[in-house]
Amino acid sequence: MKKIDAPSLKAMINDGAELALLDVREDGQFGEGHLLFANPLPYSVLESRVDARVPRRSTRVVLVDDADGVAEKAAVRLEACGYSDVAILDGGVAAWQEAGYEIFKGVNVPCKAFGEVVEVSNHTPSISAEELQAMFDAGDDLVVLDSRTPAEFNRMSIPNGINVPGAELAYRVHDLAPSPDTLVVVNCAGRTRSIIGAQSLINAGIDNKVVALRGGTQGWVLAGLELDHGATAKYGDVSTEGAAKAESVAASVRARYGVKTIDRATLDAWRSETDERTLYIFDVRDLSEYEKGHLPGAIAAPGGQLVQGTDVWMATRGARVVLTDDNGVRAAMTAHWLLQMRWDVYVLDDAGDLSERAAPANNVLGLDDQNIETIDPAALAAELEAGTAVAVDVDLSLDYRKACLPGAIWAVRPRLPAAVTSLPADRKVVLYSEHETRARLAVIDARGATDAPVLVLKGGREAWTAAGLPTEP
Repeated sequence: MKKIDAPSLKAMINDGAELALLDVREDGQFGEGHLLFANPLPYSVLESRVDARVPRRSTRVVLVDDADGVAEKAAVRLEACGYSDVAILDGGVAAWQEAGYEIFKGVNVPCKAFGEVVEVSNHTPSISAEELQAMFDAGDDLVVLDSRTPAEFNRMSIPNGINVPGAELAYRVHDLAPSPDTLVVVNCAGRTRSIIGAQSLINAGIDNKVVALRGGTQGWVLAGLELDHGATAKYGDVSTEGAAKAESVAASVRARYGVKTIDRATLDAWRSETDERTLYIFDVRDLSEYEKGHLPGAIAAPGGQLVQGTDVWMATRGARVVLTDDNGVRAAMTAHWLLQMRWDVYVLDDAGDLSERAAPANNVLGLDDQNIETIDPAALAAELEAGTAVAVDVDLSLDYRKACLPGAIWAVRPRLPAAVTSLPADRKVVLYSEHETRARLAVIDARGATDAPVLVLKGGREAWTAAGLPTEP
């Protein structure tokens, strides 16, 4: 199994060629400290996510762990799934640190760091929660646009806010703030999407004054102010005048930032070259629009969220990225940020056929050759009652603590062999997760550690609960 040292990896990161740097530790470990450009891809769900994030099988892949054998497990699985150029960082994260290189805590760190650079370099204007509340009290002419997802907005929001996810801002603002005298305030939960959203409108050159809300909803609460919960206010259809203004500002942004466009013939040619060069195709519109019809093969990645968390959608640095929508506005606004983040990004000039409604299949690799036996909830309940089976929860520990099957033990996939070895040899081992995917992926690990039958709960914990069967806290 090929291993590389930290200086060699450092050189690879900076050589400009395609590289997928995958951190295969679990989410909590990743958040505690990781390499800057590492993509979080836990071993527990590796085969269910890697096809979308690293679609080209000959891509250079380097795996990172805590030098505890998890990367070796992941390498075996990736090679079995057809990946041909897999290496492991020798010594893991600790070796990276010992070589004098930095690690970072948190998630979406490159995108958040980019937001900080944007604010400093552009002097993006902002106001505090107290200043905004004073404007509300004074009846000032302003509009608050929340750049997060609809789900986040519904959960908690600034009073009087309107949900306008990031890439929609330059497209919708002309109807939401038709007077140039209206102050536009952009907020998110914290900082990054507020900054990027506000600066997007400034870059678009709209007539209104635009500011970011410092601290977002978190700052609002820290200021002792009350949030709304359950809000649903969002934009309506774009007017003819609003669409014309949006297309004009998008054209200006494309010219100013050098956003490149391609036609369908070029895209088709690139599709034929995916064995040599990775290609990501994203539809950056509102999800509801995507579901009504999109370019065949395009993946839904609402633009503001893509800029906020590129690692959710793509792990291969150096890949080609093509963005599409129905008129180029949201694609251009998203592209001008990805371009500054050093992605090789293009806007599809004319998406043409938007008739496809189904999203591309999420391919879970490596299960076709696994003969997996399942057991339905009622049958498992009887086996547990009789003491002939033991349930093993391989899902998130938080979910396990909230509710687990009677007598179930918890074992995340990397630790599963050790947990299974300690179980009575005369009992069936039944793996389960919220659905079936995590449990199915863990079967191969469990089988390698016991001679007892290993089964998967059919329909997962969701089916167990739907059947009205009991759980334990």
